Amino acid sequence: MSKYKYITPEDAELTPFDTDISQDLVDDETIEWYLNQVLEDGDEVEFKRALGYIAKAKGMTAVAKDINVSRESLYKSLNGQRSVGIDTVFKLLKNLGITLSAKVSRA
Repeated sequence: MSKYKYITPEDAELTPFDTDISQDLVDDETIEWYLNQVLEDGDEVEFKRALGYIAKAKGMTAVAKDINVSRESLYKSLNGQRSVGIDTVFKLLKNLGITLSAKVSRA
């Protein structure tokens, strides 16, 4: 896995993984592009971190309230300090308006 990730499709600027990119997630197109890049890498920790950045961009307090978890708990779950259950991931995805789909790889 690379130490850097392209953040936006427009400028394709290399940004370190540990940089908070929530302020760059300004529209649905950028969020979709970014999350697809993370999913393509297949890294569970980075996926949770990406969901955290997206939730922060959308308003972490409101998102946490909507899925019935505390803001602190959601932060900890999405930054790797605490495990996050698949049920919470599904609630979070739904709240953020994100749908995932499967595609069989024909390699």
